[in-house]
Amino acid sequence: MPAPHPAEFRADVVRVARKREATYAQIAKDFGISEATLHAWIKKADVEDGVRPGMTSAEAAENRELRKRNRVLEQENEILRRAAAYFARELPSKK
Repeated sequence: MPAPHPAEFRADVVRVARKREATYAQIAKDFGISEATLHAWIKKADVEDGVRPGMTSAEAAENRELRKRNRVLEQENEILRRAAAYFARELPSKK
């Protein structure tokens, strides 16, 4: 897999493509990327700019963090549930 292109490079390519002064195929060839990559960058830029519906990278990062936090809380909850069950067995029964 090739190394990812810098964000500034991607932004420049998208800016040139949005001017529509050349075909996407020509722009992709000029910048040394595939046409599919150019389409993907334009689609992602449209989502980031609010032109197209979808999850922005900030929303995706927040979603990942929330899922991670949720996993940790579920693990902590399970530990507490097991500890409560363990200590409940140790209590003397009332008769």
